Amino acid sequence: MKKIIEKSLKTAISYSGYRSLVKNLLIKGKSTGTEQSEDLTNYSMLNDRRMKRLDKTIKISEETIQEFQKVKRPQTWLVLTEGWCGDAAQSLPILNKIASDTANIDLKIVLRDENLDLMDLFLTNGGRSIPKLIVLDKDNNVLDFWGPRPTIATKMVTDYKEKNGILDPQFKQDLQVWYNKDKGKSVQKDFINLFAKFSVQFIKNRKLIFCLRFFF
Repeated sequence: MKKIIEKSLKTAISYSGYRSLVKNLLIKGKSTGTEQSEDLTNYSMLNDRRMKRLDKTIKISEETIQEFQKVKRPQTWLVLTEGWCGDAAQSLPILNKIASDTANIDLKIVLRDENLDLMDLFLTNGGRSIPKLIVLDKDNNVLDFWGPRPTIATKMVTDYKEKNGILDPQFKQDLQVWYNKDKGKSVQKDFINLFAKFSVQFIKNRKLIFCLRFFF
């Protein structure tokens, strides 16, 4: 796993680099990814506009800022995504804001279709769902992972699939409306919970190491 992660890190780009990549491809009438179609290009164009708006308007709560100021050891947030992904367009600007406001977090982005060996280590119910965030420590060990969408949105998707079998265009539109109304609050809540979880695990590991040193 670690070799695959480190291979992907070599080609990872910054958030601004990712935004530029998507824009430059759109100028050529293309989207990111191995598959090209008019629909994917249109999704990418719509997402580019969404991200431009969110980059200007998204607000990070004081609680979120305070929690992530507690990060004392360097972390890399490695995100698998593609420009056509609607969930990523709603989440990436928030991750970027949190990382930008936190000295010890470095946000890096890789394209899913160019990193399938990495993607296949972090499947969601057997699928290559994106975005997928992988939280790494300074030695590129996996601390935790998140994605492809906030907990509430995940339940919405699960419930709709159970009732209707597929996610139709109307649901996808309704999901984007939910994202707009939520204003990133659910993503931030998920990340506060995620940070709390691996912080507790870190403390447990420290206690275990201390006990082992004491007794042996």
